[in-house]
Amino acid sequence: MISANGVTLRFGGRVLFEDVNITFTEGNCYGLIGANGTGKTTFLKVLSGEIEPSKGEVTMPEGKRLAVLKQNHFEFDEYTVLDTVIMGHRRLYNIMKEKESLYAKPDFNDDDGVKLSELEAEFAELNGWDAETDAEKLLNGVGIAPENHNKYMKELEAKDKVKVLLAQALFGNPDVLLLDEPTNHLDIKTVRWLENFLTNFENTVIVVSHDRHFLNNVCTHIADIDYNKIQLYTGNYDFWYESSQLALRQAKEANKKAEAKIKELQEFIQRFSANASKSKQATSRKKWLDKIQLEEIKPSSRKYPYIDFKPDREAGDHILDVKNLTLTVDGEKVLNNISFSLNREDKVAFVGTNSLAKTALFRVLMGELTPDSGEIKWGITTSQAYLPSDNSKYFDNVNLNLVEWLRQYSKDETETFLRGWLGRMLFSGEEALKQVNVLSGGEKVRCMLAKMMLSGANVLIFDEPTNHLDLESITALNNGMAAFKGTMLFTSHDYQLVDTIANRIMEITPDGLIDRQMTYEEYLEQQNI
Repeated sequence: MISANGVTLRFGGRVLFEDVNITFTEGNCYGLIGANGTGKTTFLKVLSGEIEPSKGEVTMPEGKRLAVLKQNHFEFDEYTVLDTVIMGHRRLYNIMKEKESLYAKPDFNDDDGVKLSELEAEFAELNGWDAETDAEKLLNGVGIAPENHNKYMKELEAKDKVKVLLAQALFGNPDVLLLDEPTNHLDIKTVRWLENFLTNFENTVIVVSHDRHFLNNVCTHIADIDYNKIQLYTGNYDFWYESSQLALRQAKEANKKAEAKIKELQEFIQRFSANASKSKQATSRKKWLDKIQLEEIKPSSRKYPYIDFKPDREAGDHILDVKNLTLTVDGEKVLNNISFSLNREDKVAFVGTNSLAKTALFRVLMGELTPDSGEIKWGITTSQAYLPSDNSKYFDNVNLNLVEWLRQYSKDETETFLRGWLGRMLFSGEEALKQVNVLSGGEKVRCMLAKMMLSGANVLIFDEPTNHLDLESITALNNGMAAFKGTMLFTSHDYQLVDTIANRIMEITPDGLIDRQMTYEEYLEQQNI
């Protein structure tokens, strides 16, 4: 258990949190959510003691241990992988090293013997004899092969360092576990393992994540940062989202009878309560849901962009034919004899471990790269719009404001029209006059989405579209992609987006392309993931 009592945090004249009182209890997993800039990561740092609040305090019962997922991937470069994991329990690690030092003393004396006896007792109490075995199990779970366990951290690739630091945070059964974006850079197999680990974790977890499927699978509660406060809700992310949207609709329809509103909300809660059997804590979660008071569910202040892709014309039957496509990049064959054809309503998710291959394929399809060999033939009725994973060329060294930038891609060049589109993407008033070269990553992606919507294309290509976006924008994008009636090719690490959009999965392998007419969940089941 950990509590924030009257916590206020100010940076200069800006108030991030005001008199926050919240308790996170044992046996629950809390998803900490909030729009970009509301202070999710900062609040985790307040809880961990890394940042002192301006007022108030954080308390945890004496003798309890808190673990944090480290973000500095170079901090442990001079330590072995195994030692790095065990360092997640710092007291245990220090005892191990002190014991080693005493045993190695050439002039071992009686005082050393007494000290060693005390250390051995504490070592046994902390389950130290199983430390290496437990660390190895965690490393195997996150996908670090046994032959890498005794390597130095500096010898690992960045993606494997992330996994080791995750194992470090999980090591030693901490009483409170703080995880900031734990699924970043993880493959789907490791994410599934982590979901299972947290589902069975019996202590307190507080997690920040933009992965909605992950939040839905592991969270028993949502802690929502809004209006400089933190409001606690029972249930997972989808329950919070649907209930907040329902509350917002009801607030806008004040002329309806109160009884009708209450009935609708009660039916909604009962529907979610009935589905609680899908979670590990079915019984307890249902009890919590049954106790929800209507006034607990309030409209959120956060805004969602309006994303709606409407083709100017419907494409014909011939969309795209790719035959025997081969491409070499920097001496590496990333595409090897790729062939496929697209149908009019295909929504294809490209999967595979080589992200360079997927990006290269999209760039070839858009004419940005020339293949070594092969043929690409777009249908004459098709038009394409592309969201690249790297959009820097559209913004860097560009001396334009947002209105001027969007005008380049619009048939209607009037300021009123362009401001309307920018308003849809949450750039209203003076925001529409910001210089594009100072935009954040998420703002640039929203601009690119506006550009795509204005194109009226009937074929959309997305390369990791959720990168840099907050949960609100990801949700809006997911809805917009689902509603699109044309053909779509995309790649994404967002499980929920892939699973709700794709009706066809194409896996790029070193030997070619494997094409499957199925959903993402069906594909994962087939791959035994």
